[in-house]
Amino acid sequence: MYQSFQEIMELEKSSGKAFWEIIRDNDCMEMEITEEEAFLRMRKMYEAMKDADASYDPSLSSASGLAGGDGEKAAKARMRGDMLCGPFLGLVMEKAIKMAESNACMKRIVAAPTAGSCGVIPAVFLSLEQEKGYSTEQMVKALYTSAGIGGIIAQRASVSGAAGGCQAEIGAASAMAAGGAAYLLGGDGEAISHAAALAMKNLLGLACDPVAGLVEVPCVKRNVIGAVNALTSADLANAGIRSRIPPDEVFDAMKNVGRMLPQDLRETGTGGLAATPTGISFREGLKTF
Repeated sequence: MYQSFQEIMELEKSSGKAFWEIIRDNDCMEMEITEEEAFLRMRKMYEAMKDADASYDPSLSSASGLAGGDGEKAAKARMRGDMLCGPFLGLVMEKAIKMAESNACMKRIVAAPTAGSCGVIPAVFLSLEQEKGYSTEQMVKALYTSAGIGGIIAQRASVSGAAGGCQAEIGAASAMAAGGAAYLLGGDGEAISHAAALAMKNLLGLACDPVAGLVEVPCVKRNVIGAVNALTSADLANAGIRSRIPPDEVFDAMKNVGRMLPQDLRETGTGGLAATPTGISFREGLKTF
């Protein structure tokens, strides 16, 4: 597993291979499988994302009653043309909520990198495929790009809310999606790396404060900001805008910030929104559920 963005950017220049190819080759070596087997394995993951989106059921609610049905509300608002963000971002928002609600309702999703942040990458990728007409092969390459970013984050920092706060879940997912989107827009390793860094910088220090300890409130709707943030970061990077702090240093900072976050803001359900009067009332109500 690669330890830094700098390492991959240097390999890209010396080998002539794209970011995604470098990650695929590493996957083949670690899994001891062929390129074809590796690509098929990643394709199945992408197809699982598409299946989860297609099978969204607006009639379902989570066991707590805190999640369910909001994806359909977003879809109706988009179709009515009521969204200030426009139809494309409206689609991204809709898909992010739908995927996260499906997770809360115990349907099949792909943890990318976690279940709580499962809506970010699918929302960005599925919407871009639909909007831009990218092929499945291109989408799988983008998913390899995202996987490589996730691997670096896991090595340098964390993708665990309990260890690093929600910056390690929604933040990491947003960085992964940003890099994948930058690739789809034609970006090289440098643009991909800086897209990921820009996305993380925007969510640095995000607390993990699930109400009643459930991955529902505020987690479901945080997938929306993670997805939209990924797209703006990809656009900035592909416009030639660079993070003034090098990508590897951004994720080192993420690790340090995660260590500084008090335990109450790292997935305990005892701080932040979980500690509000309403959050406490939900928790108490679930005890008698």
